[in-house]
Amino acid sequence: MPGTAARIAIALLFVGALLYATFGMGVAECEVCVEFRGRSACASVTAQAREEAIQQAVSTACAGISAGVTDSMECSRTFPESVLCSE
Repeated sequence: MPGTAARIAIALLFVGALLYATFGMGVAECEVCVEFRGRSACASVTAQAREEAIQQAVSTACAGISAGVTDSMECSRTFPESVLCSE
């Protein structure tokens, strides 16, 4: 019986750590819209910091409207049309 109690305690700790990591991770959620070469796209990303969320959202939006690595890098350097963040 002591082994069973220890296994249950370990499982509960694991589940608790997983839930904490999942819900505690996203601090800032940003929706960003980007226009690049006449095409536009929006993306919403959750990250720990506002700046990180904006950067990731721009990259995600650019992935859908750019072709190739060079275009993607150029698009990622463009200023977003709109940024809406909540923390």
